[in-house]
Amino acid sequence: MTTAPLTVLVVGATGSIGRLVAAEAVAQGHTTRALVRDTGTARRLLPAEVQLAVGDITQPDTLREAVADVDAIVLTHGSMSSPETVDYGGVRNVLAALDGQKPRIVLMTAIGVTARSSAYNHLLEWKRRSERLVRAGGLPYTIVRPGWFDMNDPDEQRPVFLQGDTRRSGGPADGAVSRRRIAQVLVAAVATPEAARRTFELVAEQGSAPSDMTQLFAALDEDAPGALDAVRDEDNMPPEREPQPVRDDLAALVTRAGS
Repeated sequence: MTTAPLTVLVVGATGSIGRLVAAEAVAQGHTTRALVRDTGTARRLLPAEVQLAVGDITQPDTLREAVADVDAIVLTHGSMSSPETVDYGGVRNVLAALDGQKPRIVLMTAIGVTARSSAYNHLLEWKRRSERLVRAGGLPYTIVRPGWFDMNDPDEQRPVFLQGDTRRSGGPADGAVSRRRIAQVLVAAVATPEAARRTFELVAEQGSAPSDMTQLFAALDEDAPGALDAVRDEDNMPPEREPQPVRDDLAALVTRAGS
């Protein structure tokens, strides 16, 4: 698949997935921008072609320059210790900073994000809430829920897209996939129309990767228009029982999307 080069912002660009996303976006010919807090660290980790925009996803006032005039935003950030502030708050702040712009949003969360009896419940709940923000925002989006990073066997390179989030062991038995393959899928979603309004789990199985993932995206069911959760997700986290600040954030996004 050949597409015109886009301007792509990578959030979480110095993380283990984000730096691969930035490199893949450059390799695909996109103008690539990275949101970073420390330019010195970023310059050591990222390709020279990547533009650096200084900002912090937990500080909304620092994000406007980073998001200006982008065609797509790939969000790979995360925090085990502060998921409310980083995983959720970061998405909320980036969406608010767009101020009327309508880029494609590609969000990485995690397989098992809809589980309600996991040892990682606190983290997963905030990741699921971040997904809901993206769906409520009215922008074209793709949400990718990868399996366990780099725990696949060497011959397991074929990406498999799943829906329904039914694998909930909380361990590698749910599925694994390489960081590099995750990055390739995230960047492919940016420029593939068939990826729009899709949410899926990503694992790898025995075989090689295709050169074009269009058919993999096209085979997925779209999320229902106006739905907060993904198609086939279990209805086990009622929005009306969510904390009031979360409900307020969703209401604000819905209002902006309709204006």
